[in-house]
Amino acid sequence: MGKFEIKKDKSDQYRFNLKAGNGQIILSSEAYTTKAACDNGIESVRKNSKDDDRFDRLTAKNGSPYFNLKAGNGQIIGTSEMYSGSDAMETGIASVKKNAPDATVEDNS
Repeated sequence: MGKFEIKKDKSDQYRFNLKAGNGQIILSSEAYTTKAACDNGIESVRKNSKDDDRFDRLTAKNGSPYFNLKAGNGQIIGTSEMYSGSDAMETGIASVKKNAPDATVEDNS
């Protein structure tokens, strides 16, 4: 089962990572100024990860595929790692879809 891990960064902002059951980070959030906003971001990932249209499949300058998960308003709520190929990226998207809806939350902030 997946889990969301909440942490504070060096600038005292809240961020979360969604980890798959094997502990691998499959989605990382933007920075949030409050814990409540971070919690709302997690709920947005839970909701929007069910809709394939919310995943933007992109290519970095170095040619590596990655994806962003966007909310209904178009705001980015999470970004993946860089992948070795598009098949690996699609596996990452499938993992977010599988893990996010029922993931537990671990607050390490």
